[in-house]
This record gives sequence, structure tokens and C-alpha cells, in this order.
Amino acid sequence: MRNDQLELWSNLNENNTLQEVQKYIKEVIEIRGFANQEIEKTMLLLLEEVGELAKAIRKKATNMSIDTSKINNYDTVESEVADVFIVLNSVCNRLNIDLYKALKDKEEENIKRTWKKE
Repeated sequence: MRNDQLELWSNLNENNTLQEVQKYIKEVIEIRGFANQEIEKTMLLLLEEVGELAKAIRKKATNMSIDTSKINNYDTVESEVADVFIVLNSVCNRLNIDLYKALKDKEEENIKRTWKKE
């Protein structure tokens, strides 16, 4: 782990706000050289990571058939959730979206909706 990334990582803790985590991800993405990646490529990466999350869930939590010769190619559900979160934050950063504000605004809309249970 590079020293600059290690320093950022060591300051990350459970008391960080979502905005602080989003800033952390922005900084490490810059260090890793992906800050200027086209949004289309970042979106494709997000879709790929969601697919990997689906594979990890399928491997662990369902009784669906899976190619056992590739079983070790799939990471843990937790790791894949983290990858999705990191890339989602990268999308937000590229589009100058405050993820916390977007979440609050969307939930304000959702609270007004009537939800039907199946």
C-alpha cells in the first residue's frame, strides 16, 4: 500500500460521515490515476461490479447452479458490495453529486409514497 493511500486509509473510521467517505474515495481515485476517466467507462465499471456482486450472492446465498471450476474467481459478497460502493461514489464525484444530499432528497420523496407489501 502506498504511503499516501495508507495515510488516507488510516484516517478512515466508523465515525466518518458519508461526505467524508465520498471525499476519501475521491482522493484515492485521484492517487490511483482514475480521476479523469470518462463517465461512460466509470459507469461500465459500475455495471461490472454489480454483476460481480450478483455472482457472489449467487455463489453464497442461493441454490442455483454455479460453475465450480470458477468458484474461486468470485470474491466475497462484502468485498463486492465495497467495490460497488467505491465505484458508485466515483460516479457521484465525476458528476459533482453529493451522495448524502442525493440520499436525503430521494428519501424525502420516498417518505411521501405509499408502499405496498407483496
